[in-house]
Amino acid sequence: MRVLISGAGIAGPTLAWFLQRIGARITIVEKSPSILPYGQNVDISGSAITAIRKMGLLEQFRQLNTTEKGTRFIDPKGRPIAPFPLTKGSSTSPTSEFEILRGDLAALLYEATKDSPNVEYVFGTTVKQVLSNNDEGVKVALSNGQEHEYDLLVAADGQWSKVRTQCFQPESVDVVDLGLFVGYWTIPRLAIDDDWWNVYIALGSRAITLRPDPHGTIRAMFTSMPCNDTQKNEWIQASRSDRKTQEALMRKDFSDAGWQAPRILEAMDKTPDFYFQRVQQIKMSTWSQSRVVCLGDTAYAPTPLTGMGTSLAIIGAYVLAGELSKLGRDEHPSKALEAYESTLRPFVEQTQKIPPFVPGFMHPETAWKRWLLQSGMSTLSRVAAFPWFASRLPDAESRDDGFPLPQYSEFDGKNALSG
Repeated sequence: MRVLISGAGIAGPTLAWFLQRIGARITIVEKSPSILPYGQNVDISGSAITAIRKMGLLEQFRQLNTTEKGTRFIDPKGRPIAPFPLTKGSSTSPTSEFEILRGDLAALLYEATKDSPNVEYVFGTTVKQVLSNNDEGVKVALSNGQEHEYDLLVAADGQWSKVRTQCFQPESVDVVDLGLFVGYWTIPRLAIDDDWWNVYIALGSRAITLRPDPHGTIRAMFTSMPCNDTQKNEWIQASRSDRKTQEALMRKDFSDAGWQAPRILEAMDKTPDFYFQRVQQIKMSTWSQSRVVCLGDTAYAPTPLTGMGTSLAIIGAYVLAGELSKLGRDEHPSKALEAYESTLRPFVEQTQKIPPFVPGFMHPETAWKRWLLQSGMSTLSRVAAFPWFASRLPDAESRDDGFPLPQYSEFDGKNALSG
């Protein structure tokens, strides 16, 4: 089987790892010139941990931990209000035992696949045009001028996928806006910084967080929920504009936010990894069209609010590879693509369900609403500290998040790896 994967993030290389186990020949095209070391904290849980263990990468994954000690809400002077320390084997903290930087995970998956004789990476290249997609195969024109035919094209190029735009009707893609805007970037670490995920709730529906990383820097994040239509339109326009416009809006709207906002804003224009995002979910009516299939955020971006984007990318790659492994010699890939969707869709739809008060409750507009939030978090922090409470919650490694990983003989036999 000849497979072209568009996107060398998390889902694409994971799929390549499993597909090369069944003898497929995989080409991965990636628009960036290399695997970029950028991205904020991500984590995995449940069945995604099982999939990483099957790849023999769990111990390497653990070694790349961000070193975060836990999560704590702080006041404008940086004093803890509600700490949630990370305790091994417990899920009482928003910080996970399996915390890792997205760039570090992408590099780990790349290193695990790049030397396989069945996997080829082509950087600085994209799928320029899908020329045909039928029972005979899928033919593409690449941005480097080459044309090739494959048995399967996998769109794993993110929630704004160019491949998806070419192969699926606009009405088949539902973009669900959650009214939240996020800015991420890396700043220098100072002596005053610690190894906690510090969360500061500013007024005016704004929040600021700082997180440690294993590279001697700090990951900063600003989030905003515009309070009126004028503000919302301004943020929407910025999301469609260039970095200079986005930075200017950040400075205007966060200069009076308090805590370490001035320090973070000062470092903004010097960072190489500034990223501005309008938080939206992707929901597709169908994930495949003949020999083209969508994977990860391309098909079902759940947003960072669920904490499940990376896990879904890994689980989805495993299930897609597993269903393809069951195909007979002359069977059309659509049989496997349909099985992939029917197996995974119920879990995806459940994961994408976000309570109506999210993310608003974390972005209070007024002082009394902030007081209510902080009081509630302080109470929850004290309850979570009781051993009997922690003992009743499943840890990330033992739970399956409601989706036990399917068993496929090609990945679970005597030659399957363990980590």
